[in-house]
Amino acid sequence: MRGRTLKEHIREKMRDPQFKKAWHDLDAEFELLESMIKAREEAGLTQEQLAKKIGTKQPALSRLERGGFKKATVETLNKIAKALDTRLVIKFQHK
Repeated sequence: MRGRTLKEHIREKMRDPQFKKAWHDLDAEFELLESMIKAREEAGLTQEQLAKKIGTKQPALSRLERGGFKKATVETLNKIAKALDTRLVIKFQHK
């Protein structure tokens, strides 16, 4: 007997309007997370190297990359952007 795949599970859960809303409420956070990791990788830096450049430790950066943006300040995100030779852009946009 084969279990469900993650995609099948998510597809089923998306039928629940509350789950679907909660899932999509995280879109901006995941987009930011993905862009930060991609920029770090494109810069050829490890988490440890980037952490050192911004004056923190690797475990703290790892927590941030796993979705700890709720605790990150704009100042921290700007430090990361600068260390990665990128620009942080935060804006309000009509849906």
